Amino acid sequence: GESEAERRAALLREITEEGGFAFVASAEKAAAGDLRAAEAAREMAWEQLHSGPWSEVGSAWRDAYALACLHVARLRRAAADRRAALRALDMGLIMGGNLLRADLEAALASIAAEPSDGEGDGAEAVDEEANRWREGLDRNRDIADALKILPTKSLSCKEIARRSCISLEEFICDHFLPETPVIISGCIDHWPAMTKWKNIQYLKKIAGDRTVPVEIKELHEDIMVPDYCYAGGGELQSLNAWFGPHGTVTPLHHDPHHNILAQVLGRKYIRLYPGSVSEDLYPHTETMLSNTSQVDLDNVDMNEFPKVENLDFMDCILEEGDMLYIPPKWWHYVRSLSISFSISFWWRTTVISPSA
Repeated sequence: GESEAERRAALLREITEEGGFAFVASAEKAAAGDLRAAEAAREMAWEQLHSGPWSEVGSAWRDAYALACLHVARLRRAAADRRAALRALDMGLIMGGNLLRADLEAALASIAAEPSDGEGDGAEAVDEEANRWREGLDRNRDIADALKILPTKSLSCKEIARRSCISLEEFICDHFLPETPVIISGCIDHWPAMTKWKNIQYLKKIAGDRTVPVEIKELHEDIMVPDYCYAGGGELQSLNAWFGPHGTVTPLHHDPHHNILAQVLGRKYIRLYPGSVSEDLYPHTETMLSNTSQVDLDNVDMNEFPKVENLDFMDCILEEGDMLYIPPKWWHYVRSLSISFSISFWWRTTVISPSA
């Protein structure tokens, strides 16, 4: 195959033909070690990526963006700014084309292999960080504390059924087909993530400076897709990791897919309303937002949204090691009660579901 230099030269010729003279001039200065030129080239490519619908952006500009990210990362790393280098490479992987993907991955691997010199790496700093981390995970263990920060009426209506590691058949008959939520406990205790991710040093090493948690191979190896996601001839649509401090809120919305939310670290409060009450949750009228409610559960305006007050809902505190099945079209509101790391598995079915 062509050498890396040939690939890059061909790309620059193509960009020149598309009128990207300024980009090419900056990229050449960047190759010679000019960080400001590298940043300028990245900015120009970024603008091209956002100049119209994503599907119409030429692959050459996506590759050009990746090339600029490689230059920025190399020069940032030379200036000992490891975090900025990693961020540039991550963005190159997310937004860039395929031409230089292997180069981006090689650069990431080589930075990850270097010992990272954290700020103040003394043993005390590490201990203090570990203590803060443990405290962050332990917040709001007491229901009374949790209730002070939760929306009104929380945990007073119907609790979501909780079952211990049921069989796939029971899951399909009792929950998947009737589309009723359930918490399944005791099923992910064997995941390496359940022990490894409690260690802040491990998480920092793998994900600390990274922008894209789930694409990281190591994190992927720490979890497994639950069997329940194959219900209904399922086809996994996407896997998302949600990592955040306590107090992170996802407002009331619904999704078109079946969803299993696995709580790996910490705890979350989750409230669910069935699709049958959609109208009373005042969905936004614009099509783009029609799966999102106008109601802020943390601060409900009863004059504007009177129907919400007496609606039945189901809710729970999802604890470490729990998985929650959220059927399609069920509205959900989520609030982290502590530092929290969860993974959601979305799948859609190939068979016709009874509610269709």
